[in-house]
Amino acid sequence: MRDTIDEQGQYARVFVADIGGSYIRLGVSERPGSVRLVESVPTPVDSWEAFGAALGCLCDRHMGEPGLPLVISMAGAVDPASGVISASNLPCVTGRVLGVELAARLRRRVRIANDADCLALAEAVEGAGAGHDVVFCVVLGSGVGGGLVVGGRVAGGANGISGEWGHGLPVGTHVESGGTGRVASVPALRCGCGRIGCVDTIGGARGLERLNELLNDERKDSHRILEDWQQGGDSAQRTVSAWLALISEPLAAVVNITGASVIPVCGGLSNVAPLIDALDAAVRKRTLRAFHERLVVPGKHRRDGGLIGAAIVARQDDARPTCA
Repeated sequence: MRDTIDEQGQYARVFVADIGGSYIRLGVSERPGSVRLVESVPTPVDSWEAFGAALGCLCDRHMGEPGLPLVISMAGAVDPASGVISASNLPCVTGRVLGVELAARLRRRVRIANDADCLALAEAVEGAGAGHDVVFCVVLGSGVGGGLVVGGRVAGGANGISGEWGHGLPVGTHVESGGTGRVASVPALRCGCGRIGCVDTIGGARGLERLNELLNDERKDSHRILEDWQQGGDSAQRTVSAWLALISEPLAAVVNITGASVIPVCGGLSNVAPLIDALDAAVRKRTLRAFHERLVVPGKHRRDGGLIGAAIVARQDDARPTCA
């Protein structure tokens, strides 16, 4: 969007939205590295009319003239050839040429960007990965996501998807149990994507809970498991030790394949600093290159990375729009 630079060569305002299954958050960026949240409203997930109306009201209240463009960060994959989106958490938009349809409704140019890609871009350009040429951003929330940035640009690829290490890469089915020397068996679980044994099945918070139930025959939420782990609880030690071993293998493979020199971590599990410290140590033991400095690090923009990344997309001249 070349019109994000004004006549004096200064950065003009760009408007961005971060759309999740719970809220639509509208923000404005006056300059690189800064985004101010303007307003958030609940996301209508089942009604296209309600969804469009909610977003339209936000734009009308805060953006003014219809021609001002909008970049949207949201979960889902956009087919680069057809523009059709698939978003499991937003049934009302799945199957639509979302950028084109929203542009017509909102009377402004619209770009759709994947939320994990926006997080990765925020971390690579203005966050924990700044200064690195290849940055792989990991999202460990309720599930697992990721984004790959090379030379300050999202590596989208021909199919519009990259960095999705949560699906396709298999996790192991045997792991040493808590440093005891005994090997525990972990069944390959069916993933929501339809495959079996994906990293997503055990990598996020729900996966950690699932793994804990498999290993210890007990149900605890991820917060309790990690609290018990930090306090030295036996069952939590077994669970987290297994989680670290199982997750670090595919993540080390990602480093070997992509050449990433830093892995910022975002999502809910990234808030547990000792867990990210332990994951860093486990991954560095398994990479082909010996990393003597920190590789896996907490993300800097874990809260507003979607908005910040969308603002970066808006300011990159050759970012691919979903509509003209």
